[in-house]
Amino acid sequence: MALGLLGVKVGMTQLYNEDGVLAPVTVLQVGPCPILMIRNRERDGYDAVQLGYKDKPRRKATRAERGHVSAEMESKRRRARAAAGVALPPKPNCEPQRYIREFRLEAPNPDLTVGKVLNVADVFGSVAAVDVIGTTKGRGTAGPMKRHGFAGLPASHGVKKHHRAPGSIGSLASNRGSGRPKRGKRMAGRYGAERKTVMNLRVVKVDPDNHLLVVKGAVPGANGSLVMVRPTNRKGK
Repeated sequence: MALGLLGVKVGMTQLYNEDGVLAPVTVLQVGPCPILMIRNRERDGYDAVQLGYKDKPRRKATRAERGHVSAEMESKRRRARAAAGVALPPKPNCEPQRYIREFRLEAPNPDLTVGKVLNVADVFGSVAAVDVIGTTKGRGTAGPMKRHGFAGLPASHGVKKHHRAPGSIGSLASNRGSGRPKRGKRMAGRYGAERKTVMNLRVVKVDPDNHLLVVKGAVPGANGSLVMVRPTNRKGK
């Protein structure tokens, strides 16, 4: 996974390109994101950078959340480690963050330091396409027609109050003996509210002044929901 940023989905609109072709685009407000922690392979077993997004009021933050970003928080453990000569990890000295996520890195990057603030132009200024990770809209418990796109039974006089039923569920013809459903049978159940990644979305416009990133296509989630944006590793046609 490459270095990315956190943001929110603003909504969808339309833009004309240089050839006058109208394209559907999604507007994302990405960053600024302070670096809260640098993970390395020697201490944590993997290389990653931990980013925060959106300041959280200190009166609403817990002591652990305040201590994660501030070096001024005192505790017995901190004093004991300092007295023992243990090097304490650096702190960003920023406000508590509402959202915290990590981006895995293939190798350590010396340009990334704790406390540095990353903007949309720093990460996506020269990127042609991105991957967007978000949480899809939750639909609750849905039937098989809405959840899986089933066609339903015929809407004729012979079918009585059974139009949206899933149809046959058992599998006597597959040597199951008891006729219980196969594992993975598509049935009614919880629909949506799951992590989804849309890959290789073309970057249409970058607005550093307003921290906006405009991509072509749709992005999972409702307007105002959290998204993770990273440069794609897919090669377009």
